[in-house]
Amino acid sequence: MLRLTVDEGSQGQRLDNFLIRLLKGVPKTHVYRVIRSGEVRVNKGRAAADTRLEIGDAVRVPPVRVADRSAAPPAPAREFPVVFEDEHLIAVDKPAGVAVHGGSGVSFGVIEQLRQARPAAKFLELVHRLDKETSGLLLIAKKRSALVALQDQLRERETGKTYAALVIGAWPASRKVIDVPLHKFLTGEGERRVRAVEPGHDEAKRSITLVKVAQRYRDFTLLDVTIKTGRTHQIRVHLTHEGHPIVGDAKYGDFALNKSLSRGAAHFERMFLHARRLRFQHPASGEVIELETPLPAECVAFLATLST
Repeated sequence: MLRLTVDEGSQGQRLDNFLIRLLKGVPKTHVYRVIRSGEVRVNKGRAAADTRLEIGDAVRVPPVRVADRSAAPPAPAREFPVVFEDEHLIAVDKPAGVAVHGGSGVSFGVIEQLRQARPAAKFLELVHRLDKETSGLLLIAKKRSALVALQDQLRERETGKTYAALVIGAWPASRKVIDVPLHKFLTGEGERRVRAVEPGHDEAKRSITLVKVAQRYRDFTLLDVTIKTGRTHQIRVHLTHEGHPIVGDAKYGDFALNKSLSRGAAHFERMFLHARRLRFQHPASGEVIELETPLPAECVAFLATLST
């Protein structure tokens, strides 16, 4: 039997989410079963799954069988370049090729490595996600109040997220808004994919991307891309749908060109998509924070090889 006292790190969290994080390896169906049965108690009383926990609440958790994780090695401790940090949040510059969290065949990601590097931190949670292949600004909350406030801003589209993307071909200057619904699906091999569909598609979600030409090259265009919705693979699919896939995109790009670039003099072997700018209101002070991070060295070096 576990008896826990809710601290600041779990304040405002739903009981079900609190237990799911606590009981890693326990199926969610079992977590909800013990809540419904009344075996989980909050301040000695029964509580519903959506009960919001407060500081000082006493939570009693019955014995449950947890999957054996002893065989899985812990994530290696790793710090990432910090762009901004205070007692509420951290903004790091994530390198390309690193997942933001474990799962889907990946043992660990930024968040697991950061928790290992900061064992004294009571609370570290991802505010949003970036694709493994994408580099750039990633927000991590150090308090639940910051997590909720920042995710509310993201949900209400009150943040400015701008990416640098190098695409194949000459992007038309008049094409500034892409408003095309996206549909998420699984391939026959169980891989998650996204496709652009016609408006009115039953399972599609409206997706809006704003595009501005930053620099033209002979065979490529560097774009500033701002997303007004945060759909899975949104930028990658929208740009490919317009006939200008991102350089190095292994899922939606020009596979032959990607292969030739990786074997060429530049040896460019990543996707050219970088979350370069992030604008949001500070979750505690309300101050407008605007963060920027420069293009990674390998992207700068590749651009230097291109003809204008």
